[in-house]
Amino acid sequence: MKDKHAKFYNQNYRISEKDVREYVLERFQEVKRSNKIKNLVKFQAANKYMIMSHDQIELKSLGNLVAKYKKISFSRILQEYQDHLKNAMIKEPTTKTHTNVIMHIFGYFSKNLNQTEKQIFFELLEQFRENKITVGKMLLEINSTIFRFDNTYLASQTYFLLYSDLQLRVLFQKSNKKDDVDEFNSQ
Repeated sequence: MKDKHAKFYNQNYRISEKDVREYVLERFQEVKRSNKIKNLVKFQAANKYMIMSHDQIELKSLGNLVAKYKKISFSRILQEYQDHLKNAMIKEPTTKTHTNVIMHIFGYFSKNLNQTEKQIFFELLEQFRENKITVGKMLLEINSTIFRFDNTYLASQTYFLLYSDLQLRVLFQKSNKKDDVDEFNSQ
């Protein structure tokens, strides 16, 4: 039997919007099976920027639903949440929606950057807007800043997991060369 996730192990594989939708909706099904509000709250928090890149209005509706957990039945919340989540994920992200998300993320660390770093960020953002670099490349650049400032909230966002360029993450690629392992161990 062929592994259904085998394509993800190919270093040249690019995650499609269909893959993104499937991943998010599968994680939501896990929340439904758990039948716990704390898991829905975690899901909402971890997927905030992913959902925002698809549909900001639906994101607000989802947030309002989660906030009502003491006022309406949890089963009703789950059903309505699922409906709004599916509506959100149907919409394709655009350069404009990704830019909006990236600017929200930038707000978390902008005060900690010097003028040169801010200039580099905005130059990259302009390259992204002009389709000279991908959203994955943009997020790969932001990723190091997130870890630099130890922002675990942003680091846990599925937005980075699903949209960052995978093939550039050489640190986590499995090496088949014994020499590479020996070189690493000798350092």
